[in-house]
Order: sequence, then structure tokens, then C-alpha cells
Amino acid sequence: MFSTRHVEDTFRNRAQRARSVRLTDAEIVEIRAAQRTFEGSYIRTSLSQFSFALVVLKIFTSEFYSIGALFAVYGIAVLLVGAYRRYQGNKQFFSEIGDDGLHRKKFRTSGNVVIVLTSVSVVAYAVLLWLTLRLESNNT
Repeated sequence: MFSTRHVEDTFRNRAQRARSVRLTDAEIVEIRAAQRTFEGSYIRTSLSQFSFALVVLKIFTSEFYSIGALFAVYGIAVLLVGAYRRYQGNKQFFSEIGDDGLHRKKFRTSGNVVIVLTSVSVVAYAVLLWLTLRLESNNT
């Protein structure tokens, strides 16, 4: 028989598997605060980008459609980065059982998420600048 290890089985907190862990009130407050701060901010940012894209697409003429589409794509990218941040954040309270059977508590910062979001933002704003300059050159 093949045994499949679930991700929830490799992470532990106080010797309990992640899928059956009982968190203390302080840990629950910490998780809720992290969700409000991080996950909420990514969702609010992506919703604002979608709203701005909709405003551009509805109000402005067809020359601005590419800018509206850019903001819609940027909103999707921020939403995906938020999902990636949530995936990374789910591991913060648990120690991992390595292949050698030892428990390891790893602290991992959100630096990789920051680098990804910074890269996405720089590319989006560079494309926005290019689209704006292209609009200017088409009008002259």
C-alpha cells in the first residue's frame, strides 16, 4: 500500500498534527490579526484595482482601454500574491517534521512575498508609463 502524506500531517504544533490542533486564545487572536492585516490588505488592494479598471473602462474612450486592462491584470496579480502570502502564512505556527523524523521550527519572513509584489508593481507601473507615453505620442 502506498501511503500519502498530507501537508497537514507534516506540520505540528505542541505535538498535534496541523489538521487537529487546538489553538489557545492568544494564538487565535494572533491568527485573526494576521488575516485582517495581510489577507485583508491584499484583497482590498485588488478590489480597488478592479474598481479603478472598471472606472477607466466605463468612463474613458477606447484609447484608454489598455490602461483599464492593465489595472485589471494588476488586480489579479495582487490577488494571486495574496493567496501566495496566505499559503506561506499558514505555516507560521507549526514545526515541520523533516524526512529524518526530527521536528524543526522554522521562522520564515515574508521577504519572498514582498519581492514578488514589488516586482509585479514595478512592471505594472513601467507598462503604465509606456502606455501613457504612447497615448501622448498618438495625440500629437
